[in-house]
Amino acid sequence: MHPSPFHPRPSAPGPRRRFAALAARPDGEIDLAEAALWISAEESPGVDVERWLAHLDALAGELRPRLAALAERPGADLARLEALRAFLFEEKGFRGNRDDYYDPANSLLDQVLARRVGIPITLAAVMMEVGRRLGVPLVGIGFPGHFLVRHARHPDLFLDPFAGGRLVTADDCRHLLDRMCFGLPFHPRLLRPVSHRCMLLRMLTNLRAIYLAAGEPARTLAVLDRILLLSPDDAVHLRERGLLRLRCGDVGGMEDLALYLDVEPEAPDREALNGLLGSARGRYLTVH
Repeated sequence: MHPSPFHPRPSAPGPRRRFAALAARPDGEIDLAEAALWISAEESPGVDVERWLAHLDALAGELRPRLAALAERPGADLARLEALRAFLFEEKGFRGNRDDYYDPANSLLDQVLARRVGIPITLAAVMMEVGRRLGVPLVGIGFPGHFLVRHARHPDLFLDPFAGGRLVTADDCRHLLDRMCFGLPFHPRLLRPVSHRCMLLRMLTNLRAIYLAAGEPARTLAVLDRILLLSPDDAVHLRERGLLRLRCGDVGGMEDLALYLDVEPEAPDREALNGLLGSARGRYLTVH
């Protein structure tokens, strides 16, 4: 696939500004659904964030009376969790997109809610956000290559949203890691909960990979912008954005690369990047 020609990044001041405000909050205060929907609103102008937040409220409202009836039973936590799972994946038909996993729509929460199809992390976000509204506390588990959820009060109870929310054990996760051939040894720390900030970063890095593979530099840069709003000192993405901006004729890439070298004083490519920065400054001064 040939890269598309560079065009200026699409302007989306409202969504970007709203996302930046959420990204600036402490981890525990970031609203996962709202932030994910502002990502959608920048990708697809016209997305009504309030409408989709209300849609999550409506899903929770539909299930709430059924959960109330389970509140006093023994094992209420597990019964309520199973009711949530069955409601979303059996009654409402949410499912993993096995036919077109790398469709960018799978990473956009409004599209996942509309089509009821997604990838593990966006389906996990739906589970978590509906559960939060119902007092079913779920946390995200950033397992390599396959996002999971866990009941906040039951540390050994994991669910796979891509497989209809089925229960999985730590041993299941060990076997899954072996099948994915990442070469990583299994360790219990791989099953630790992650913050909403980490989930948003993972959603955005999924989009970055899709747009990069498709040869879409403008979209890739817009995603990198938001990654760096969430994690301003992320050396890997500072370097990537700086190089891509320079490749696209944006002299702002020099600032990114200079900051990368400040963040990574022992960077193995320091000499090469200093040479590149010197050449870029020379070209910029010559032109201007």
